[in-house]
Amino acid sequence: MKQGRIHWLPCVALALGIVASSVSAPALREARATTTAKSAKSANAMHQFTGVVTALDKNTLTVEKRGKKPRTVVFTRHAEMKSTGEVEKDSRVTVYYRDEGGRSIAHRVVVKTERPQSGSGS
Repeated sequence: MKQGRIHWLPCVALALGIVASSVSAPALREARATTTAKSAKSANAMHQFTGVVTALDKNTLTVEKRGKKPRTVVFTRHAEMKSTGEVEKDSRVTVYYRDEGGRSIAHRVVVKTERPQSGSGS
């Protein structure tokens, strides 16, 4: 009698494993596609960097961030780069850029104007 008995627990586990693998394959492909889309999207994402202009010419713009962790970035100007205000040496700016081919390409520069100090009372 024991020879003809089928152990149902291993059969159920095997059946569930087959169903799970067939269901998870499309889900796995979808997860990979989402991850690829996110990495492609982050590659095209616009970044920003705020600091003081230390050097500029017709092709590049060098901006230095000061403070506890100083950092200097050299941006290549995009052919259609837009700017608000006059970009000059020692002006405080925020550069909106993309990383393209290992280079930081500046697409937009916003010049920060100094705010007048509010005096105390009249």
